[in-house]
Amino acid sequence: MTKPKVLIIDDDESLRLSLNRALDRQGFEARSVMGCAEAIAVASHFNPDLALIDLRLNDGSGIDLISKLKIKNPSIQCIILTGFGSIEDAVLATQKGAFHFITKPFNLKEVVGLAHKAISHLNLINENHTLKSALNTKYHFDKIIGNSDKIQDVLNLVEKVADTDTTILVTGESGTGKELIAKALHYNSSRANKPFVPINCGAIPSELLESELFGHIKGAFTGAINNRMGRFEMADEGSLFLDEIGDMSAHLQVKLLRVLQERKFEPIGSTKTVESNVRIIAATNINIEKAIQEGRFREDLYYRLNVIPITIPPLRDRKSDIPILLDHFMDKFNTLRNRKVEGISSNALDLLFHYSWPGNIRELENLVERLVILKGQGCIDVDDLPDKYRSRSIKDANPDQLEIPETGMDFNSAIDTYENALILKALEKTGWNRNQAAILLKLNRTTLVEKIKKKGLTPPPQMTV
Repeated sequence: MTKPKVLIIDDDESLRLSLNRALDRQGFEARSVMGCAEAIAVASHFNPDLALIDLRLNDGSGIDLISKLKIKNPSIQCIILTGFGSIEDAVLATQKGAFHFITKPFNLKEVVGLAHKAISHLNLINENHTLKSALNTKYHFDKIIGNSDKIQDVLNLVEKVADTDTTILVTGESGTGKELIAKALHYNSSRANKPFVPINCGAIPSELLESELFGHIKGAFTGAINNRMGRFEMADEGSLFLDEIGDMSAHLQVKLLRVLQERKFEPIGSTKTVESNVRIIAATNINIEKAIQEGRFREDLYYRLNVIPITIPPLRDRKSDIPILLDHFMDKFNTLRNRKVEGISSNALDLLFHYSWPGNIRELENLVERLVILKGQGCIDVDDLPDKYRSRSIKDANPDQLEIPETGMDFNSAIDTYENALILKALEKTGWNRNQAAILLKLNRTTLVEKIKKKGLTPPPQMTV
């Protein structure tokens, strides 16, 4: 955990040294200077969270220094130290944004206590800012893109269970958007104004993961030089997202099961029990039931986690969402990369419909970013696609040309993909004349229009229909 940074500004060298030592012993990273000019210079690269400022300095006023420091860092907390205190000075310091005003002589423990309170106040400000940003911009349901029946079924389930404390297990292949679903669950619940704390159980070695989850006390093991708060405690009254839960070691599975059952835990090295008021949202991309059969995952933990399962479909099973996702990502990267790509041709889109998308939405997003950057402007065509996206898994309706992989294929997805390709071919052949396309496909015009609407198919931007 990053140490809070404190800048001490006082022309009394012995006081600076005493404060520096006291703060260092209490887990702060302290620096000290003797005047305003030096304080501004050091603050520009040290970026302090808190400043302890003498009211009267050799080269200026401590109260004026508050304003100058806040120009560089508006959230910096400031405590004024003075041996010449008055009510007027205290009021003025508060008006300038000081967190507190303390008169000399003072007890070092008192100053250290105020420093802790100031950092806690800063953390609360930052947390509230983060929460407001998340609530206002990031995780509403309209940020999960797709009109297909399968993704709408997922969103309907999320909406039903979001405002509960029920444990959720989100399953799906890598790149399908499991964390986005977890955040939608949290930020649409009664815990939305409390922390959402994620941790990837597969990215942290087992010997470190226990400390990350439950915390430790100073001296619990070699290298534990300070107390450390774990993710369970950080997420108090909020939600803890355990990503890739299937990779958790057997030892930690036992300890997690106990926390889920008893709603309490002990940090490593501590005998003190900590109550846990946390909603658990877990996620995995592995087949948990198979892992249970192989002895890699506890069956009792699985049932504790799998109270309400949410399975996110892979992109190959919701290919009707591809045009909508393409438009969304093109708009995003046109803005971010200052490009003017206008869309994608029917032939290129047809190839993307036939691709299997092993990397799911994450792969599609990465592809669109690459295409937008390299194309720069105009319409993306077949020649702009990387080689692997140009081959088809379904060439046409001739059974001799169909290829079924050894692992099998999703029949409904294959039929849906081929239907999309047929409709796009007919529309392209007729210049997106829906009447003529319906005649070619021997469909009722209204049936074709409904299919086009449901699948989100759109003409190239240069074509008016």
